[in-house]
Amino acid sequence: VEMLSRLPLASMGGGVGSDSWGWKDPQSERYYALFARSPGTSFIDVTDPQSPVYLGNLASTSGDQPWRDVKVYADHAFVVADTIPNHGMPVFDLTRLRGVQSPQTFNPDNTYNNIGEAHNVAINEESGFAYITGGDQCNGGLHIVDINNPKSPQFAGCFSADGYTHDVQCVTYTGPDSDHQGAEICFASNEDSLTIVDVSNKSNPVMLAKALHLGIGPDIGRRRD
Repeated sequence: VEMLSRLPLASMGGGVGSDSWGWKDPQSERYYALFARSPGTSFIDVTDPQSPVYLGNLASTSGDQPWRDVKVYADHAFVVADTIPNHGMPVFDLTRLRGVQSPQTFNPDNTYNNIGEAHNVAINEESGFAYITGGDQCNGGLHIVDINNPKSPQFAGCFSADGYTHDVQCVTYTGPDSDHQGAEICFASNEDSLTIVDVSNKSNPVMLAKALHLGIGPDIGRRRD
């Protein structure tokens, strides 16, 4: 692995970094890094990896927080932040980065306000649903949001039966088990367990299995990866 360049935090808005994601513009085929920081989310053009260009910051909707996460669906960024009660989930249309010549301060296109704080968000791009985890709703479990219309997220359901979810991966099942073909399955990493949940019916998710993390206390990893 060879490092081609380095962009210091001070050169992309400052603060403390916590997460990053990527986006390729389908029109221009340019590549962008989305870098989550305590005061907001930075956008960096990394098409030339040896000369990254800072384009601006999507400011936090509610104060600084060193734990912020960002994911992408349908050319839109979705951002959550931990321990900020009124943050919500801002949505930003990434096509607004086209043609930006100098660093700007951006505002979100919309904010999903059915949650306040949350630890993370995962997206199943096949189904168009976002799964907010570790939030102040759904007992900290899966808070399910329909983002098929990215600028108008809609609450779709909850899974709270196994308590706080630290992180999750949700997929449309195409494996060998005929009982679950085509189902949407979430693998939830919780405080003391891995919980496998069928979320095909968003209003009535069904736990398929649960495996305990032996030897791990209930608070290990709760707020930090």
